[in-house]
Amino acid sequence: MQTRPILVLLGLFASATALAQAYTWVDEEGVTHYSDRPQEGAQQVNLAEYSRNTGAQLYRQRPTAAAADDAEEDAGPFKYESLAVVSPGPEETLWNIEGVLNVSLALSPGLQSGHRVRVYFDGQPREVSGSSIQIEDVFRGVHNIQVEVIDETGKLMIRSQTNRFYVQQNSILTGSR
Repeated sequence: MQTRPILVLLGLFASATALAQAYTWVDEEGVTHYSDRPQEGAQQVNLAEYSRNTGAQLYRQRPTAAAADDAEEDAGPFKYESLAVVSPGPEETLWNIEGVLNVSLALSPGLQSGHRVRVYFDGQPREVSGSSIQIEDVFRGVHNIQVEVIDETGKLMIRSQTNRFYVQQNSILTGSR
């Protein structure tokens, strides 16, 4: 067996993981940004903590009570780590939803007391409660959805990426798409 092709493949995998870097920073308006290019004041993100499908953080065990107390003493103002629209996914096509769109969010850490979720569906804002939402009167076509969390004073805490998705409906006359 030739070892050269195996070594080449191992080298490619190693270089790909070494190049996979991401950075995060918060701008003057308190909006969290992510990029693959470093910015002034940005912190490097450990991509191994995130899932490939949603960008949402995976479950991590809660710290012990003593560690939590130490973290609270050192912590500055509260910040959310991530917010994403999990469903519908970006560029997803939904079939025959009968006008009802089910939306699921991933927010880390969870929604804090007094904070509200605002959903922008096709540019129209609506305030909702919780991380699972139903939007009615969603029919065939191209749609966009974005969410943000605002605090009790109306200050923007975090905003998700915009997900564009498509709704298709089978035709009653021909039974085709």
